[in-house]
Amino acid sequence: MKALIALEDGTIFEGQSFTGEGEAIGEIVFNTSMSGYQEVLTDPSYTGQLVTMTYPLIGNYGVNPDDMESSKVHPMAFLVKEYNPIPSNYRSTQSLADFLIEHGILGVQGFDTRALVKHIRTVGAMKCIVSTKDTDPESLVKRAKEWTGLVGQDMVKRVTCTEPYGWADNQPVPGSDFSTAKCDAENPLNVVAFDFGLKYNQLRELTARGCNVQVVPATTDAETVLAMNPDGIFLSNGPGDPEGVEGVVDTLKTLLGKKPIFGICLGHQMLSLAYGGSTYKLKFGHRGGNQPVKDLTTGKVEISSQNHGFCVDMKSLSEDEVELTHINLNDNSCEGMRHKKYPAFSVQYHPEHAPGPHDSLYLFDRFINMMRDQG
Repeated sequence: MKALIALEDGTIFEGQSFTGEGEAIGEIVFNTSMSGYQEVLTDPSYTGQLVTMTYPLIGNYGVNPDDMESSKVHPMAFLVKEYNPIPSNYRSTQSLADFLIEHGILGVQGFDTRALVKHIRTVGAMKCIVSTKDTDPESLVKRAKEWTGLVGQDMVKRVTCTEPYGWADNQPVPGSDFSTAKCDAENPLNVVAFDFGLKYNQLRELTARGCNVQVVPATTDAETVLAMNPDGIFLSNGPGDPEGVEGVVDTLKTLLGKKPIFGICLGHQMLSLAYGGSTYKLKFGHRGGNQPVKDLTTGKVEISSQNHGFCVDMKSLSEDEVELTHINLNDNSCEGMRHKKYPAFSVQYHPEHAPGPHDSLYLFDRFINMMRDQG
């Protein structure tokens, strides 16, 4: 089935749908990972986006329930060079096409993904519409231009949980105040995790290190969190513009200095706003499993997984209060920071990512040590 990909600047690509009829509108972005497409698809940070994979063959190992990073698919559409309809992997339980169809997501193949990525890298991430229903290029470009975009929008409210839950037996269990959060440690630490669009592997990594993890909605106020008396507070990743998220910054300002805080991705950006800083939109973002990051505190370079379109402006933060700890070696942008007065640190990338680099798992250990030191 013919599918048109129309960018707001008038650029058109023609492909074929491998999931039947459909249409989607969002911001067109690309991911350079060679594997892990199921993790990409179930990452809430991709809400409002159309994802293009740069690796040319996608779908060869299928999909399985164990690699879900959330309960559903979040990109509005999934674009690939060539889809493999016959998966071969002992863990596979269904094909990628069936998985996308089950979640109502349009999949498109058979176009020059290299040309699209090169265009985005030159012009920047843009509004885009993909459709099998409307095949009029002029109409599609007009509709893409009219879309609101991500800047200034609160995308977190689309993905955060509506009720608190605990993490136990590798799954979410409804409950509050650590009533259903369980780990096997003898002396567990209690961690409250703000769900801005979190990935399950963040909860797995914390639980594996002896934490009872209680997940709360993004709108949870500071008083509620402090009443739970956690040993630490975790701020998850999430989609969109951090400056468009409502209410969270004031909550974090109240929590600073009260408990150790560890933030990832959007959580990192929200912390910077609580510190009094600002963020800006990157030209085409960092998305993939091979981004080089340097830890300025040790001099070591780690290969990281990333997925973000916004970045912390370190110039907006006081050097007397906030220290830059990590930089991206491709563009020297901020990848990590720590507060000099409060027990709080954060990174822009994803140390929990799997499959992919494990170079950054030490950050979870750092959080554990911080909580034990404060205790």
